[in-house]
Amino acid sequence: MDYTTQPLLFKLRKALRYVGLYGVGRTRVKIASHRHMERRYSVLPPRSAAPDGARSVAIVGCGKFAYAQIAYYLRKNFGDVIYGVMDVDIERAASLGQAYDAVTYTDDAEALIADPAVDTVFIASNHASHAEYAVAALGHGKTTHVEKPHVVSDDQLRRLCTAIAAFDGRVALGFNRPLSRIGREIARRLEAEPGPAMLNWFVAGHEIPADHWYFREEEGGRILGNLCHWTDFVYRLVPAERRYPVRINPTRAEKADADIALTYTFGDGSIAAITFSAKGHAFEGVKERFAAHRGDTLIAMDDFRTLEVHVGARRTRIAERRRDHGHEEMIRRSYLLGRGHGAGASLAYVWETGELFLRTREALERGEQLTVEAFEPARLGLAGAGRAS
Repeated sequence: MDYTTQPLLFKLRKALRYVGLYGVGRTRVKIASHRHMERRYSVLPPRSAAPDGARSVAIVGCGKFAYAQIAYYLRKNFGDVIYGVMDVDIERAASLGQAYDAVTYTDDAEALIADPAVDTVFIASNHASHAEYAVAALGHGKTTHVEKPHVVSDDQLRRLCTAIAAFDGRVALGFNRPLSRIGREIARRLEAEPGPAMLNWFVAGHEIPADHWYFREEEGGRILGNLCHWTDFVYRLVPAERRYPVRINPTRAEKADADIALTYTFGDGSIAAITFSAKGHAFEGVKERFAAHRGDTLIAMDDFRTLEVHVGARRTRIAERRRDHGHEEMIRRSYLLGRGHGAGASLAYVWETGELFLRTREALERGEQLTVEAFEPARLGLAGAGRAS
């Protein structure tokens, strides 16, 4: 839904609701991101002066996510560190660059990625281009943050993983929910218990018009564009040594990428269910509920604002003042990775979480059960690779 075209009363109600969910500052930048998408210049603004050593980040793709999440949280946590921004729409690049005081803006991704002033590249362009830009950034030795989905095809997955193995650049993937406070607490609580788990997600997403760019054949659809968040989350909650094989069981009606249900049976007997519903407009954005049971621990989470944990007679409740999907922590970690702090994503993790959502899409499109096996370095002609975390 284009909020800028809605009646004033709708926009006021939406803004007030978002203030309650995210606070004034986050709501303001979310509103500004919609205006940013429509901004046009009679004369493009000038580029800034020569770079200084503090500005070393490039952002490739200047949509709403880059404006309201990546650039916003980079400035909030680290100040003015953005060197250059790129978008195929030069006016969109100019708008983001001007808003965040970038040194330069461009519609030439190759030139920006190759620029020696850049050491870290955040990729938030259209889905089909994520892997292509990431391979280029890795080839130039840059630390590379790739927004989800990191690939839209098996060929891209193979080429991206080959580039990760071949070049020195370090990689982070844009799966933010596990890095939220509540996401980390869910993982910690379940890791403390033995045996298989039961994991259940119910997700209500936006209805997207049929002509939305998500539905272009090359972009991968909603399984890759949306559902990958939750396939990645359940993948991470099963210990690496007990994950495989993973059996994917799809349930669908007319559509293969919305109003669907999936179950995953993992190697240790853990079962995860994901139900994804897209009917009409979700006023507060995506709504999510999660329940889990492993050992003596029962978990119930609502919309990344509240978490209840029951362990025997003990009950713990966490309530966040604001909805936190983990974007800030994800972006903070990716920036610090470029400064030499922390570890990047393992090759096995990049492959396995990507293959899981690619095979999920295939299972839904074919209406058939599929089985996924663990990554083997030999598939890329490698002698060895680290296991996924």
